[in-house]
Amino acid sequence: MPTREEVFEALHQVEDPELGMDIVELGLVYDVEIDGPKVKVIHSLTSMGCPAGPMIQEDIEATTRANFPDVENVELELTWDPPWTPERMSDDAKFILGFG
Repeated sequence: MPTREEVFEALHQVEDPELGMDIVELGLVYDVEIDGPKVKVIHSLTSMGCPAGPMIQEDIEATTRANFPDVENVELELTWDPPWTPERMSDDAKFILGFG
């Protein structure tokens, strides 16, 4: 089974199409929990009305399954607590998007 860190690394492949940057650098992935063959990804979106939300969720699941074929169940938890803000972004993301 993958480690939490390996899942985070794999999720760098999932891009927010509106911002053109991966969801880990954007700070949208809040946590990853591993329980045997089950992976739970707790994440947020940049806004409640984010039109790319369903596509991002599909990509999280597809990327996790593609990178870790032994995973039997991928659970996604969309959370707004705490709400996402640009402060959650990596320093590189802030620089690229002009927040720094």
